[in-house]
Amino acid sequence: MRVIFMGTPDFSVPVLQALVDAGHEVVAVYAQPPRPAGRGKKDRPSPVQQRAESLGLEVRHPVSLKSNAAQQAFADLDADIAVVVAYGLILPQAVLDAPRHGCLNIHASLLPRWRGAAPIHRAIMAGDRETGVCIMQMEAGLDTGPFLLRETTSIAADDTTGTLHDRLSVMGARLIVEALAGLATLHPVPQPDAGVTYAAKIDKAEARIDWTQDAATVDAQIRGLSPFPGAWTEIGGERVKLLASQVADASGDPGQVLRDLTIACGTGSVRITRLQRAGKRPMDTAEALRGLDPGPFVQ
Repeated sequence: MRVIFMGTPDFSVPVLQALVDAGHEVVAVYAQPPRPAGRGKKDRPSPVQQRAESLGLEVRHPVSLKSNAAQQAFADLDADIAVVVAYGLILPQAVLDAPRHGCLNIHASLLPRWRGAAPIHRAIMAGDRETGVCIMQMEAGLDTGPFLLRETTSIAADDTTGTLHDRLSVMGARLIVEALAGLATLHPVPQPDAGVTYAAKIDKAEARIDWTQDAATVDAQIRGLSPFPGAWTEIGGERVKLLASQVADASGDPGQVLRDLTIACGTGSVRITRLQRAGKRPMDTAEALRGLDPGPFVQ
């Protein structure tokens, strides 16, 4: 198939690679423009752009697809289908209609649950027991289209957004290849009206831990915001990111450090197993605590 690929971050890279490995002709790759990154704030190409260029594929990064010129350039590619995964721009109807078989989106949730920008974070933070990937036919609404394929995976007690992100990315890559191979025989399934939730973009204000919450909520917050932006608290007056945790059965006053950086919550407690001090690399708790005095309470 002649495929237009549209994606930007790390999550999208395995999908692009899978399409190429499956023998599809990727006629162009659309990705967000290079952004300032690193200490020098120099423009850095997105992960998708880097992989596409290494594969010898044409990369386009328009700042918008609303103009007639941008839409015509897209249509002129004469694609059979467009595959979209975490691209970052809204696609106008003219773009959705241009490929012969329309546009397929790889969405990292079990639609209609967690439509929107941050489905992986929100699933963990909400305490969901499972999530998955949907291959969805795109339409004008926000993640409202019917899906062609759907697969689930359990969310383990130690899963973080980082681990789940990687698992769902690989799953999505496999499913989109399967969807394109069986496109003629797959039947779109409309999303049910019941069970719609929205995965709002993560606000950094959500990252500070409130130790008066119950342990399950705090644990889900830590794992759901790991590795980015990272839930945080103050330990010994130092702001520290908490990257992995597990619910514990000890108890005490909220914020009280009980043992081995097990911290009491409003109900129960949470044991911190991985963290990152300011200016340091992520490390296991025992290593990170060398030279860091948690004191009797964290904040």
